[in-house]
Amino acid sequence: MSMMEQGGYRKPNNPAPVSGPGALSQRTDGGPSQGATYISGLPQGEGQATYDQQVAAPMAGDPIPQSSLGDVTPLFAPTSRKNEVITSGVDIGDGPGSMALGKLPMQEPTIKDVIRSLTQYDVSGDSEMVYRMLDDAGY
Repeated sequence: MSMMEQGGYRKPNNPAPVSGPGALSQRTDGGPSQGATYISGLPQGEGQATYDQQVAAPMAGDPIPQSSLGDVTPLFAPTSRKNEVITSGVDIGDGPGSMALGKLPMQEPTIKDVIRSLTQYDVSGDSEMVYRMLDDAGY
C-alpha cells in the first residue's frame, strides 16, 4: 500500500509550452532551467546558502536556443552593403527614406498627443481634463 503525497509544490514531469483548455490542460511551470552552481570564496555559510537557494528556485533556461537564431551578423563585422548610404531607410540625409521600408514617415506628436500621454502619470486629473476639452473642441 503506497502512501499518498502531501500538499506542496510538485515539479511537473513534462511541462507544456501552452496549457490546453479544460480536461486538456497541463502544467506549464517546469520548463528548462539552469543547473545550480556552488560559488566558492564567499564568507562562511553563504556559498551553501546561495547553492540551496538555486536548488529551491532554479533560474529559467535559455528561452531561445542559440541554434534557432540562424545567420546572425556579428556586431563588428564589415558591412555587406558597401554601396548603400548609412541613412537609407530613415527620413534624414541621403538615400531612400522610410517609405522604402513600407512604413509611413514618422509624424511629429501634437500637443493633444503629449497631453494624452501625460494623463497616465497625472494623479490630479488635470491633464485628462485638458485632453477632453481639446477632444471636445475637435482638435
